[in-house]
Amino acid sequence: MAGQTEARIVELGITLPQAAAPAGSYVPFTRTGDLLFTSGQIPVGPDGIGFVGKLGDTMSLEDGQQAARQCALNILAQAKAALGDLDKIIRVVKLVGFVNSTPDFGDQPKVINGASDIMVEILGDRGRHARSAVGVASLPFGVAVEVEAILEVE
Repeated sequence: MAGQTEARIVELGITLPQAAAPAGSYVPFTRTGDLLFTSGQIPVGPDGIGFVGKLGDTMSLEDGQQAARQCALNILAQAKAALGDLDKIIRVVKLVGFVNSTPDFGDQPKVINGASDIMVEILGDRGRHARSAVGVASLPFGVAVEVEAILEVE
């Protein structure tokens, strides 16, 4: 039986992706005590890696927000793999978002709102979090966004 969080995901018409395997010498998540740390998640969807490009050049703000949203869904997929049940998330403590952007692009926080907003939409007050949004010169596979999370869990 799916928990309340997964029921909310279905209610929103969202399909939670499968947790992706690491693409290097690291683990997708690690837990210490009541904290779950996810490795950076890129916008991998059902058709593979998406949202390749640079904000301020080839990618629109809206595309960046959708990329960040997909990253957040992948974070939840990793949390489900780690915990077995998304209802075990007590709260999202912090998101860190990296935006592949040109030097003059300054809307990194607006891009990462795509991740923040979906966390709150799915988790309610448990999804409210501290956050950093950082512009970077490039990201793995040329993707527009990468997001990592720290979650407090049962």
